[in-house]
Amino acid sequence: MCRWLTYTGSPIALEKLLYEPENSLIDQSLHARYGEETVNGDGFGIGYYGDGGVPPAVFKDTKPAWGDRNLRELARHVRSPLFMAHVRASSGTAIQQTNCHPFRYGSWLWMHNGAISEFGRLKRDLILAVAPDLFPVIEGSTDSEVMFFLALTLGLREDPPGAVERMAGLVERTARRHDVDNPLQMSLATSDGECLWSFRYSSDRRSRSLFHSANTQTLRHLHPEVFGTVDLSDNARLVVSEPLRDLPGLWVEVPESTYTVVRPNFFDMHAFSPATP
Repeated sequence: MCRWLTYTGSPIALEKLLYEPENSLIDQSLHARYGEETVNGDGFGIGYYGDGGVPPAVFKDTKPAWGDRNLRELARHVRSPLFMAHVRASSGTAIQQTNCHPFRYGSWLWMHNGAISEFGRLKRDLILAVAPDLFPVIEGSTDSEVMFFLALTLGLREDPPGAVERMAGLVERTARRHDVDNPLQMSLATSDGECLWSFRYSSDRRSRSLFHSANTQTLRHLHPEVFGTVDLSDNARLVVSEPLRDLPGLWVEVPESTYTVVRPNFFDMHAFSPATP
């Protein structure tokens, strides 16, 4: 499907995670090891927050990430305390900028790996469940963006975990009406610029891979040769589709049907279950 990563902590240059690790996200765009597809070349996107409470910036293109010189230049010079990056393998929708992740609404970013099965059969019902004031803002044709605007409709800005649970429940109930089995496959991330949430869930309980990094103190203790001089704050944390480095103790798999919460000096995981709106 796709590969993605999120980072929160002290501001760092985007290239430190997009390009420098041996299994960087850019390398995964060509040689993914945990994904359904090896190549994720149907576009890319980055979304990053800065200072001053302004909405996040988003840069997207339909070209493969591995050959985009503008992305390389931007990643070298932009430093951010919270950013998301995504490389896309289309599940059937068009390869166009409006279908590239992350999606943005106000201060919120959203990106997704997975799919809604037989989305074409469910699309009308799901789109009509989006709030009327949000409907005109939908720009693309992906199931991922519809999931985002359903979550916004169902309270993402007030209660992110609850809204995603209600969105997942709505998708599954809609699928049952159309006799679609196991409709939802998702590992997704969303943020308001202050907090970062990630979710791992699928209707058949065989979800796409998701990992979070160990805390910085553990990294420096286990691998001082790598992290002893790396400019990471003590509260830095990554959530990724697949590990960026093969180092023991560096990555912890997010369990099936689980969501994570990351904010400064706080990390936690909770059980995830679709809910009734």
